[in-house]
Amino acid sequence: MSLHKKYENKLNVIADNLKELRKNKNISLSALSNKLMLMGVDISKQSLYRIEQNKRSVRDYELSSIAISLGVKTDDLLKDFIKNINGRLS
Repeated sequence: MSLHKKYENKLNVIADNLKELRKNKNISLSALSNKLMLMGVDISKQSLYRIEQNKRSVRDYELSSIAISLGVKTDDLLKDFIKNINGRLS
């Protein structure tokens, strides 16, 4: 039994956007992991890969740190989720 809640059978809602933004900025998983480590946020290259594969959940402070490391807003990582939620409210 998993202790993690899922949204639409996903462990996180940023996987696709994280991968796209990271690749568009030409940042490797290792480089992103190193940036995060310098900020005091311990997310290994393997964990970042698992996030991008939707096999790992993301904590709130990790979301913020990833966004800062990529030079984007958290909403950029959450855009598909936000669009989905807003669509349900319309």
